[in-house]
Amino acid sequence: MKLLAVLLAMLSFSPLLRADVLPEFPLWPNGAPGALGTGTNDVPTLTPYLADPAIATGACVVVCPGGGYGGLASHEGPDYALFLNTQGVTAFVLKYRLGSAGYRHPIMLQDAARAVRVVRSRSGDYKIDPHHIGIMGSSAGGHLASTLLTHFDLGVADAADPIDKLSSRPDLGILCYPVITMEAYGHAGSRENLLGKFPTADLINLLSNEKQVSPGTPPTFLWHTVEDQAVPVRNSMEFAAALQRSGVAFDLHIYQQGRHGIGLQAKPPGFEGAHPWASDLVYWLKAQGFVKR
Repeated sequence: MKLLAVLLAMLSFSPLLRADVLPEFPLWPNGAPGALGTGTNDVPTLTPYLADPAIATGACVVVCPGGGYGGLASHEGPDYALFLNTQGVTAFVLKYRLGSAGYRHPIMLQDAARAVRVVRSRSGDYKIDPHHIGIMGSSAGGHLASTLLTHFDLGVADAADPIDKLSSRPDLGILCYPVITMEAYGHAGSRENLLGKFPTADLINLLSNEKQVSPGTPPTFLWHTVEDQAVPVRNSMEFAAALQRSGVAFDLHIYQQGRHGIGLQAKPPGFEGAHPWASDLVYWLKAQGFVKR
């Protein structure tokens, strides 16, 4: 009973926990293309975290948790969404299909692209600007986000589904200690879960996203740590270098200390002691018009 009282007190006090978290919903109501079954692992979904209308900016971000394309890390999903809510940014946490459930590329990209299209199609319902939709990902989720940043399309004009007529291009990207490449300095587990045990050289090249950056790639915020032993910092550095060559705006933050997968290093309700990347991100989002100055 004492624990329940504490939790109720937190809910009544903390603006973070008053965020309007709506039930998850499937990206495809009648079943996802390429689904191997009908279980929970076969149904990609979005969970909306709506910003308080009193501070909402009209911007939103689709959040892709990491997990090596084998799982989904909760601290890189809902926690990020709640943090974005404190800045007036609505968030949608994506549950995408995984290699551990038998899926391979392009299914994951298909799910991420559909997520952006769905949010864009419902922008009026959620009171968001269809031109202020970003994508965010950590680790393998960062690879998925960077894949959409470099492999988006502008919609299929003659598609039967009106949602597919909308652009899947995010308006910006946020990449947290991301897997970027499928080359040797990437992450072997993510590569196998995404591409299988014996991917072709062409497939490795296609999904090495540092090689796929173009002038049309959206502005991107990247951060990494030098001490990351799971996903080398070179991943972020190579992507940033490619952005620079293509004339794409970006922020790159490399911190000396910190293990892989640290997330915010803080939990709700207050996020006190969050890693400095969080405040650096807010500063950048203000420059992009996603957060009020």
